Amino acid sequence: MYAHKREKKPRQMSESLLVGLLLAFSGGLMDAYTYVLRDHVFANAQTGNIILFAISLFEGSAPAAVRYLLPILSFTLGVLSAQGVRLRFGQARFHWRQGMLLFEIAVLFVVAFIPTTYNLPANCMVSLVCGIQMQSFQKIRGNALATTMCVGNLRTATGYLCSAVYSKDRVLLKRAGLYYGIIAVFALGAVCGNFLVRAVGQYAIFLSVLLLCAAFALLFKRKTDKEEKENP
Repeated sequence: MYAHKREKKPRQMSESLLVGLLLAFSGGLMDAYTYVLRDHVFANAQTGNIILFAISLFEGSAPAAVRYLLPILSFTLGVLSAQGVRLRFGQARFHWRQGMLLFEIAVLFVVAFIPTTYNLPANCMVSLVCGIQMQSFQKIRGNALATTMCVGNLRTATGYLCSAVYSKDRVLLKRAGLYYGIIAVFALGAVCGNFLVRAVGQYAIFLSVLLLCAAFALLFKRKTDKEEKENP
């Protein structure tokens, strides 16, 4: 399960650590943004939304149930959309992930101008972005990693840590550190999102727009041979 053979082919910038850190920070910020500012709905953590939807449904509160159901469906639509674009345009010269990031940036830009009296459409749009991001960016340095949630990362990190301690394998220990580091950056993004929401309200999402713009710019960069050796 935890074999660590070195990959022969060069990795894309979409799998670089810097892009992953930018996306993870933005992922945490988006979750805090919708939860703190927009009716306590999660943008990323659909497990929480499913629980709250089920409770609301069986308590007979239809408006509350809809408030959680529609972001769940929007997240699902985001995953479907990203996968569909990958299958259709995976070999195009303009890389499909760049197109997905541009779309995410445009959607979040619009969200910043939606007043808090219209939280449901805003939450659906942010969840759509999160679904797209989760499906589009699944690896960092060749490791399967999520930048929009932490449960899978936490499980994998702890598995690597246990195996590293048992086998005294430093490579596995470094991999565990990578996963725990992404979790920490996601949490830091949530903290920053909470602070910004309290400071500037609905416009806090502009930071995610800037982070995604930076990630978009990085996707055009090609790794040099030296970078490949230093950051395989």
